[in-house]
Amino acid sequence: MNNVKSEQLRVPGACLSYTVRGTGPVLLLIAGGEGGGEGYTNLAEALAGRYTVVTYDRRGAPGSPPDDPAEDVRLETHSDDAHRLLAAVAAGSALVFGSSAGALVGLDLAIRYPGQVRGLVAHEPPAEGVLPEFDRYQDEVAQALRQGGVPAAMAKFFARLGVQFDDPEPGVVLPPRSPQEAAMRGQALMRYTFPAVHRYRLDVAALSATPVPVVLAGGSAGHATPVYHCTQALAEHLGAALVEFPGHHAGYISHPRSFAARLEEVLRGIEKIINDR
Repeated sequence: MNNVKSEQLRVPGACLSYTVRGTGPVLLLIAGGEGGGEGYTNLAEALAGRYTVVTYDRRGAPGSPPDDPAEDVRLETHSDDAHRLLAAVAAGSALVFGSSAGALVGLDLAIRYPGQVRGLVAHEPPAEGVLPEFDRYQDEVAQALRQGGVPAAMAKFFARLGVQFDDPEPGVVLPPRSPQEAAMRGQALMRYTFPAVHRYRLDVAALSATPVPVVLAGGSAGHATPVYHCTQALAEHLGAALVEFPGHHAGYISHPRSFAARLEEVLRGIEKIINDR
């Protein structure tokens, strides 16, 4: 892929690694999971003909280690990092897409820094305090982490997430991960992402009041999962429709081209809302 550059941005307490692809309006992709931006590579390449796509490793991911490995990272810290990254790469506001924890970071960003977010697509945000069923699932993961450590928590975490990679889009090759890399990324997830998500409570009233156009999205193959139900409940709280995207909770990995086409369609809808105001 031409026109790709990788940079680093110094922020308080960490150094963020980020990559910029393509040309056009700036579109920031905020990762979920362990926070690694490489999970968006195929999606970003599919979008780079229309957008300047920015991906990055969130604080705590292998490419963006915090200065203090023992730092207790809060969800608001992740959105502050995104705020500083946008200030560095975008003149004015930018479009934002986030999935899972990245969607929750995007929602907090839209509440606290609305001037930087032209529009947001939040794909299956794990927003606790919205749906008791989902909160119980998160509590079970937290208990597994306390009692059995990262391996037990990871098993509980993925048991009902609905992520399957056995039927990817034609031509999609999933890079293999060694046991060592999987363990490292699991540590990042349970050390820097899950605790931040678990303690955060989304201010639904503030989200309702933000001027930022927000679209909530769910995976078409994940209707039975707690996080899909949570997204449905949040949409109901906001009086908004839930827009479906191809695949499951990580459909952007398994179906990047069709996911990109759907995202472009939704982003065009956001631009129309803005232009009609």
